Amino acid sequence: MSRYKEIDLSGVSTYSVAERYSKVERDEFAKPLNAEPTFLEFWKSLPDILAVRDLREFVGHIQSARGRKPIMWMMGAHPLKVGLSPIFLDLLRNGFVSSISSHGAFTVHDCEIALFGRTSEDVAEALKDGRFGMARETGDFFRRAVSRVREGKLGLGEALGEALVRENAPYAKDSLLVQCLEGGVPVTIHVAVGTDIVHEHAGLSGADLGDGSYRDFLIFCNLVSGLGDGGVAINVGSAVILPEVFLKALAIARNLGFPCHNFYTANFDMIQHYRPQQNVVRRPTMTGGQGYSFTGHHEIMIPLLAAALKHSPANN
Repeated sequence: MSRYKEIDLSGVSTYSVAERYSKVERDEFAKPLNAEPTFLEFWKSLPDILAVRDLREFVGHIQSARGRKPIMWMMGAHPLKVGLSPIFLDLLRNGFVSSISSHGAFTVHDCEIALFGRTSEDVAEALKDGRFGMARETGDFFRRAVSRVREGKLGLGEALGEALVRENAPYAKDSLLVQCLEGGVPVTIHVAVGTDIVHEHAGLSGADLGDGSYRDFLIFCNLVSGLGDGGVAINVGSAVILPEVFLKALAIARNLGFPCHNFYTANFDMIQHYRPQQNVVRRPTMTGGQGYSFTGHHEIMIPLLAAALKHSPANN
């Protein structure tokens, strides 16, 4: 027998489970699928719990915003590297994209896809002898494209899209820069100098690069100014640059008196980093609206989101 005194539980008060609030009910459970289900059957079969409930709710916010309020997509380059361009192009055609904003690496991959039908070198292997980033055609194209920025008073995304059209890029139909340009949808590019392979090439004008990128920032601020009362901002895989740009743009819009409150945000990434959580999900929605976090591989989560937007009932 223990030498230490035990607490006496005989006086503990209990109550009926019927009186207790339970967070999980059996009618919320997942449902097994039959052979060859439709997407809607799959969507309805998911458990109506935690992340699924959040995703369904967020899908409803995007569906409600379509045609009425901005649906802004911010992203890193990884969504393109895992083959998601066709998914975003389909969302564009279906009215679920009001703008796309990214950084320089996005433009490298999008332009290489448009020009060559391929992208994404083996960095570790190419770095061994200094070949990393030295593809001649990519550097030459960017030098030509960027040289027209200041002359045309263009944003960087717009200038690159125009250059792809002008040079008859053979795979332009797969380019977000081109297809957004032709659809009148802004693509804003926010460059960090020294982060992109084209910065390794002689002849690229830093002045033109900065001029175009700053103009895109001003365009982005104007887009953010319209988010209030139901707009949506989605960040896909940008851990630092776009969350920081978004926060500054939101500060400018509110400083100028735009009613940028009561909107919805979400961060989709494989790891939930500090800046997207603070600058996209939490801080911007403290005055109304809601932010969401979804964790998973882009090549799974974004096609799932896109399918739900197209094939699930609105405001589900």
